[in-house]
Amino acid sequence: MILKDIIGYVEEIAPINLKEDFDNVGLIVGSDKSNIKNVLVALDCTKKVIEEAKSINADLILTHHPLIFRKINSVTDNTLLGAKIIELIKSDINVYSAHTNLDSAKGGINDTIAQILEYETCSIIDESTEDKECGIGRFLKLKNENTLEDIINLFKSELDIKDLRYTGNLNDKVTKVAIINGSGQDFFEMSRNLGAELIITGDTTYHFTSDYTEMGIDIIDLGHFNSEWPVFVKIVKELEKKIRRKNQDIKFYYSKVSKDPYNFI
Repeated sequence: MILKDIIGYVEEIAPINLKEDFDNVGLIVGSDKSNIKNVLVALDCTKKVIEEAKSINADLILTHHPLIFRKINSVTDNTLLGAKIIELIKSDINVYSAHTNLDSAKGGINDTIAQILEYETCSIIDESTEDKECGIGRFLKLKNENTLEDIINLFKSELDIKDLRYTGNLNDKVTKVAIINGSGQDFFEMSRNLGAELIITGDTTYHFTSDYTEMGIDIIDLGHFNSEWPVFVKIVKELEKKIRRKNQDIKFYYSKVSKDPYNFI
């Protein structure tokens, strides 16, 4: 299957125009004319992921986080990024990333997380200028009142999370929930203005968390990795079904070395 055709399937779900202005998405390394037989799915294109891709003869690494995020001035093996780019080109491995466009998309990362909860209404926290049904974050009004502990246990079960951070009292009653995958702190004030009683996100920092907890908002910090990797896998598995209906020969592999960089003790 030609990479250009695979990209077409990805961008049906996550159109490029939904990305945030600061972001870099799409084909990062390679040629859209490449013939693709094996796809490795990973959250990040790390050195271990590249070695894993080589071990299974992958032609494409499909990631959520872009390999190249900011402008680069050179590609040399003196830097981690340069060394990875050189190794990918030498190994004839393409890299494609769907990041904030997939976060924002209808049926994307945030919508998929929202489906864990039973809700009456779901709205966009920060609407995309390109499509009012898409954007960053989701604001839910739940069907039933839940305790904070119930919601924590539900997410730990659904996303197979062993450890997470939270603020508030486990007996707190919750009906209004904001969801922002990844690093969601920039959208805390929007969430508060919408009336959120609980914000579910990842990558929170002390002072943000302290201030919003003091303002009476509970926070569940799933961790950046946990708020994205299991959800990304779920979305790509649905994409895989569509692609394999077109071409049964293509194979998808899900990274065994994509791991949270943090250890817990």
